[in-house]
Amino acid sequence: MPRRPAASGARSGLPLYLATAFFARLAEEGMAVAMVLLALERVGSAAQGAFVLTAWMAPHVVAAPLVGALTTRIRRPRLCYLGALGGFAAAIAALSWLLGRAPAPLTLAVALIGGGCGPVVSGGLSSLIAGLLPPGARRDRAYALDAAVYNAASVAGPAAVSVVAVLASPGAAMLLLGCAAATAAALVAGLPYGRVEQASAGPGPATTLRADLAAGLAAVWRTAELRAITAGTCLAFGGIGGLTTTTVLLAGHRGHPGAGGILMTAFAIGALLGSLAVARWQPPLSDQRLATLALCGTGVALATAALVPSPTAGAALFVLAGLCDGPLLTATFRIRARYAPPRTRAQVFTLGAGLKITAAACGATLVGAAAALPPPLLLLGIAAVQLAAALLYALIRRGARPGGDAPPPPARVPQAPHRALPRALPGQPPVP
Repeated sequence: MPRRPAASGARSGLPLYLATAFFARLAEEGMAVAMVLLALERVGSAAQGAFVLTAWMAPHVVAAPLVGALTTRIRRPRLCYLGALGGFAAAIAALSWLLGRAPAPLTLAVALIGGGCGPVVSGGLSSLIAGLLPPGARRDRAYALDAAVYNAASVAGPAAVSVVAVLASPGAAMLLLGCAAATAAALVAGLPYGRVEQASAGPGPATTLRADLAAGLAAVWRTAELRAITAGTCLAFGGIGGLTTTTVLLAGHRGHPGAGGILMTAFAIGALLGSLAVARWQPPLSDQRLATLALCGTGVALATAALVPSPTAGAALFVLAGLCDGPLLTATFRIRARYAPPRTRAQVFTLGAGLKITAAACGATLVGAAAALPPPLLLLGIAAVQLAAALLYALIRRGARPGGDAPPPPARVPQAPHRALPRALPGQPPVP
């Protein structure tokens, strides 16, 4: 008797997955703050920490397709994810000792290696959900919870680093992040990978690594839904990447230096609440409409915050912007899982995450170059980018496939061999 697909809850491995994802992303989200604080303590300047952080982030977009293809090709995904998260943890632990003590080339090399494991954390883990739960409402809710975990880690990671750095030292804070990553590596070994292996193997003959890489890139480019969500979210993240610098400048401009962190915390808390709300209530909207509304809502809220001088109102508007931004991540996960071919799903997740991180880095660079402009104008520019991302997303979908909210056509069920089916005339749909 065939084994039934796993249900939600403990049997599906979802609670264990969410714990794994939280600890891995806690480590990732805390690294930026930890590196800067550690460099300040050991060499008296944040510049070296910024260089190491750049080396940490740079491999994301370059390694993303390769990491995604390898996780698909390896017959035992458990070993692949265990090795990637283990390498991630080892690199963090090594950097906690090397930064500011060892020669810079060695430190940068370790950061590059650790960053090469980053696509597994930022995107590869999310691709596992499709192998843990069958399609339907349970999987949709799982992606909402995954987005909530991501946003929770973005709040907890920097906060944990700041607290430990004050109570102990920045080095101890980075060791804490290494322990979190090691915990994730231990937990990922216990996930049920049966359906993941089946989805990775897929039908058809064996292919080369080069062919798998080409297939993953082609899936993102040729599938209208994937191309649209990738382009839209990358443009949006180009603006979000400069939001931290902009909030710091805005707080100082309005006579409240140091309040920039409060605004970013408000944004992150709002995003967490937005993700949890989608997981709890499942709004009756398609993922495409949810993504569009999320981008528009984030843009309008940030634009209003740029025009309202009140600190209290500004914080509330940043919470509102986060509430709109949180569902965008949920919708992005669902669209990737739904439209990516099973064999390229991991690549689609890792490549999309890598491109978004790269876009965010570019946005931060642009805001840094334009830091002399009035901060409210910078925030209005970030808001405009969110609205432009919504427009770009809608235009790509509309231009590629009218009625883009319709799901992909279901697979045709083979007919019984004893029935003779008439052939369809040219220009007519196949006979059912």
